[in-house]
Amino acid sequence: MNYQRGAVPGVLVKSIISLSRAQKAVILLSLDILLVAGAFLGCLALLNGATGSLWAGLSQSLLQLPLLLLVTGGLSFALGLSRMRLRDYQGGAVARSVFLAVILGVVSAVQASISHFATPPGMHVVFGLLCFSAFFFSRVGLTWLVTEIYRHSRNFKRVAIYGAGRTGMALAHELRKSEDFVVCAFLDDNAALRGMTLNGLPVLPGAQVARAMERYKIDRVILAMPSLSRDKQTFLTRRLEKLNLQVQSLPAFTQLHGSSELLEMLKPVGTAALLSRDPVSDELSAGSVAYAGRNVLISGAGGSIGLELCRQILACRPKKLVLFELSELALYKADAEMRVLAEPLGVEIVPVLGSVTDAVHVAQVLNEQKIDIVLHAAAYKHVPLVEVNARVGLANNTLGTAVLARAARDAGVQRFVLVSSDKAVRPGNLMGASKRFAELVVQDLAARPQKTVFSIVRFGNVLGSSGSVVPLFQEQISRGGPVTLTDERVTRYFMTIQEASRLVLLAGSLAEGGEVFVLDMGKPVRIGDLARKLIAAAGYSVRSAANPEGEIEIVTTGLRPGEKLHEELMVRKGATTTTHPKIISVREDHLSELETAAALRDLREAIEQGVEADVIAAVAWAVPEYAPQSLPVEALQCQVVRTRRNRNRDLPAE
Repeated sequence: MNYQRGAVPGVLVKSIISLSRAQKAVILLSLDILLVAGAFLGCLALLNGATGSLWAGLSQSLLQLPLLLLVTGGLSFALGLSRMRLRDYQGGAVARSVFLAVILGVVSAVQASISHFATPPGMHVVFGLLCFSAFFFSRVGLTWLVTEIYRHSRNFKRVAIYGAGRTGMALAHELRKSEDFVVCAFLDDNAALRGMTLNGLPVLPGAQVARAMERYKIDRVILAMPSLSRDKQTFLTRRLEKLNLQVQSLPAFTQLHGSSELLEMLKPVGTAALLSRDPVSDELSAGSVAYAGRNVLISGAGGSIGLELCRQILACRPKKLVLFELSELALYKADAEMRVLAEPLGVEIVPVLGSVTDAVHVAQVLNEQKIDIVLHAAAYKHVPLVEVNARVGLANNTLGTAVLARAARDAGVQRFVLVSSDKAVRPGNLMGASKRFAELVVQDLAARPQKTVFSIVRFGNVLGSSGSVVPLFQEQISRGGPVTLTDERVTRYFMTIQEASRLVLLAGSLAEGGEVFVLDMGKPVRIGDLARKLIAAAGYSVRSAANPEGEIEIVTTGLRPGEKLHEELMVRKGATTTTHPKIISVREDHLSELETAAALRDLREAIEQGVEADVIAAVAWAVPEYAPQSLPVEALQCQVVRTRRNRNRDLPAE
């Protein structure tokens, strides 16, 4: 039966849905009685028709039927067959039908014996078999008919479950009890399950989602694969959402406490639900022209932001996408995913293993690959780690940016976009100071006439990224707590990875040179509120004095070195709007050409000599808003005086 959408009359569907449980029971009870009458007459027709005694048997049956129908009605009600949902007709319910059919056969035989009715041999056995067949096939047929109506009507959520394991099977069982969902099929990438039927549902390959949509009119997919990594879930979700499917996920099977809670634990995939605003959902069509047909290099391509930039840049159909990454494992995974996405688009993928601090290697890649656009997302972002590894952090974040930006200029790259951070504004830690120093380098290059258009895009925390607090909270919750919170007053700006990456690309396409683009991230989010939302989303409650029975405790540990209560997105107030309401352009003060060259020279010398104090002093001079906490004030002053004295000698042009 192949209904088209809308083929089932809405009045019929609503009439079926509006039936009360009592009305449905009456219908099934009446059906059972009619089926028994039909089975008895059919039995007489089969056994007496050939001998010409059908009419005689029929006259006798009229005397037997009342008692049989009375027994049918009473037993069907007593056994619960008439009150049972069609979807539950299996196992024990089928056994009850067998019992009812046997009783009817026995009653028929006893009645015939007492009344001395002339009945053919074996009639009562055949009658019992016909009764059971009628009960069984009527239920199966009604189940199929109602399911087809549910599947192809507009009034129900038609669901496919991605994952046919324990969690998927449990979910299918619970969804069948819901009045709002119709489970149409399982989707699973396990080749061993293809073509199988589990719990009456077909198992289709994940690659055939579009076919399942067309066949079953599916409008929602629920991911029931708790062991799947977050990156793979994100990748799978994006593929399903492109088909206009709603995607939801379940927590781990071990967290399912009972059937009444399972459906409540369904939640949207991703972290957009944690935002205190509507997520940005604009497509990239406005800026895709700037990247179409170009050779694009993304540094830090294996990181959270870099990988999402790769995914979204592919939608712009560049000619070539170069993945530049320091981590071999991250590059391997990024390359594998990008090749799958790029194959139907005809985009060439080039994986490059290396560091942005390697000037020779960077220059070779830019020239050999004929790069048109550089998106620089490579950076160390973890505040506590950079704080105790100043030399390495500054070498990568600041000197690496200088190396890549100058190489881009020398290679004649059309656009260079630095992905920066809100921690660069009045930085309270080395990570923020290193990013502000990197901004100063790019601003200095942008101030000189040249072919390359340099710009900076600055935004706050990204939900779910490697540097975000969200993965830490989720890991702590999965272990049963406690969740560690530095301070209840801490607030941060948040965006999803998809939002931030999309706006970075848009801002890069708007750049004319030297702009610092700030992304409008809405109101800051209290980290304490974020932790509580994550605990609730995992199906737990917070343990506190007011709720001592809660499962997860929140512990306050105090601010870490270099950590601020609140972050800012800009220093100057002179901001201007752009063609996109979420992108703000600001022009901020920067060092002169000679000052930038001197600051970079001092930083490079300090890094080469391996003196942490000199590294910090060099950064403190270049970024005067930065007040380092790792050096005593007297020592810092001495270091800054020494670096300034060194600048009295002749300075190179850069």
